[in-house]
Parts: sequence; structure tokens; C-alpha cells
Amino acid sequence: MIIGAPQEVKNNEFRVGLTPGNVRGLCQQGHSILIQRGAGAQIGLSDESYRMADATLINSAAEVFQKAEMIVKVKEPKPQECAMLQEDQLLFTYLHLAPDPKQTAVLLASGATCIAYETVTAMNGALPLLAPMSEVAERMSIQAAAAHLEKTNGGLGVLMAGVPGVSPAKILILGVGVVGRNALQIAVGMGADVCIFDRDIDRLRQIDLFYGNRVRIFYSDSLLVESEIGEAGVMIGAVLLPGAAAPKLVTKEMVKKMKAGAAIVDVAIDQGGCFKTSKPTTHADPTFLVDGVLHYCVANMPGAVARTSTFALTNATYPYIEALANRGFVQALSTDHHLRNGLSIHKGVLTLEPVAQAQGLEYALAEDLLAA
Repeated sequence: MIIGAPQEVKNNEFRVGLTPGNVRGLCQQGHSILIQRGAGAQIGLSDESYRMADATLINSAAEVFQKAEMIVKVKEPKPQECAMLQEDQLLFTYLHLAPDPKQTAVLLASGATCIAYETVTAMNGALPLLAPMSEVAERMSIQAAAAHLEKTNGGLGVLMAGVPGVSPAKILILGVGVVGRNALQIAVGMGADVCIFDRDIDRLRQIDLFYGNRVRIFYSDSLLVESEIGEAGVMIGAVLLPGAAAPKLVTKEMVKKMKAGAAIVDVAIDQGGCFKTSKPTTHADPTFLVDGVLHYCVANMPGAVARTSTFALTNATYPYIEALANRGFVQALSTDHHLRNGLSIHKGVLTLEPVAQAQGLEYALAEDLLAA
């Protein structure tokens, strides 16, 4: 198979879909790999390293899209990339379609087959291709929160850990999935005063067994969140519904109860965000104020640590890329229901029910389309 990795075009996005190690492995199995020149240069993956791994270097994204049978990316395609997709081409990347009807429409119109990293599943409902970036983003969320508590960045002027005789920052974390657990680990490690909310009692028990009285643990309901929100210096949104728009757990009225200079970090912003006041921001312009509360809603947080993120992501995606290339996508999807759960669009037909529900569209079962 001819596999292409173009340079990412999203604002401050320096990750790349394939590393030289991935290229070498795929080439050894008889595949041809096209890498756009400069695709990994910003994170120390030189064109020469790709050439030494047997990739063919391509001058433009347009040529990569024109020649490749499978396009491997990191972020959802921008409009100019969607316009280059071809019928019968395979796209494998993050998509986050539920809150993005415009992208859904152009991908449906392209006739391409689109597989989303974020809805590929594993045993016990795990999301193996979302997990690495969730881990990075949520660890970064505490980093970002600590920076934006500083007065020079518009925050409260509070040190996350405090000092002897002075209280640490109070952090509320909504959700204890992969995202929330990683935020919790870093926040506790920094010495913050942490409370965490979730509706999964088993998860709350696990947190209690591991952290004990170092963390205050609450079953999540709006009254309890409201009772804690006024004292919080930071609130982290870490709630995810696979493939669907994130639930709006915090209203504008609740945000008003936070202190002026407090910070919100919405890690669920790729799926629309879990704060009613959230809107996507970029690394170039990461924050905005609502009622005096600083909102950090960067839609590609892991892009700021692009080298770490690239290797973390490709470690997870490579076996699936290998399966799609070696078996062809029809056979690979037909025989692996976990990979099939990632199929979002196939030849102009939507296959994800949560996206269909979010946008009022029709959808078809992936297994029926592949069998046809």
C-alpha cells in the first residue's frame, strides 16, 4: 500500500503521523511511504532521518494526497485538506466530528473512508488511540493551570503548591477517566488541594484506595459542584463520551460563582467542551475571560509538547496502521470490531450513531456497509 503523511497545518501543530521508525517497519513489509518534506522537522525528525528509513520525500501536501492510498495524520483535516481527499482513499486520524457539522459534510462529500483514532476501542471499552493524548493533555492541564494562576498571566496570584503557612491552590477535577486520573496524579504531586467529581462509584473507590485523604472525592451532582466552585482556584473539565459531544456540566451561572482570576481548563474542548462558557482557542491565543474567570480551551494541547506527543501517539497507532496496510481496510475492519468502531464515514455514508444524533443525520451500521 502507498501510505502518505503530510505536514500538519493546524495552528501551532508540530506533531506528525509517522516517525522514521514507523516508516522503516512499514517499508520492510513491502509498503511505500510518502512523507512531506519538513513534516517532522520542528520536533527533530529530519527529512534525512525519513530518507534513511526508506521514505520517499514529497514536496507538497497536494502531491501526498494525490498519490497515497492511505493518509495518516494527527489532527482533523482542515478544509484545504478535505478538498484534496479522493474517492476510495483512506484517512486515518483524529476527527472529533460530533461538534463539527462542517467537517462532517465535506468528508461525506469526499467519498473517502475515514477512521477516527478517538473511537477505536479495546477490551473493557478502553480507547487506546485517544488514551495517549488524553494522558498528555491532562498532565499538561495542571501545568497550564499552574501558569495561569500567576498574576502576570491574569490569574489569582496563587502558587499551586502553596508554602508552609499558606494554603495551596484548590483544584476541582470533573471526571476520573484516563484524563481525570492523569490530572489528579500531577495535581496531587504538586501539592494542590484537590477534589474530584464523578458518577462512577467504582472509579471513586479506586481513587479513594490509592490516594486516601490526600484527595476529596465526591459523587457528581450539580449542587455539590456549586457548593465547591466558589472556593476553587482552578476547575478542570475532563469528561468524555466516546464519539459524542461532551456534556455541558457547568453552566454560565456556575462559572459566575468562581473568583475573579480563577482558571478553567477545558480538556474536552475537542468534543465541544464541558463548560457552557467554553469556546476553542489556540496556542497562539490560548485564553479568554468570562465574568472574570480565565478560560484555557486550546483544542490541541498535546501539540505544545509535540515530540513527546508524536511518539506517544504513534506507539499506539502503528499496529493499526500496519493492520490496515497489510490486510486492506475492508478485511481489517471486518475482522476487528475494535478497529471497526473507529469507522466514521465510508463512501459518503456516516457510520457513527453519536455523530448522527448530535447533527440530526442518518447513519448506517459499519458492518452492513463493509459486507456490501
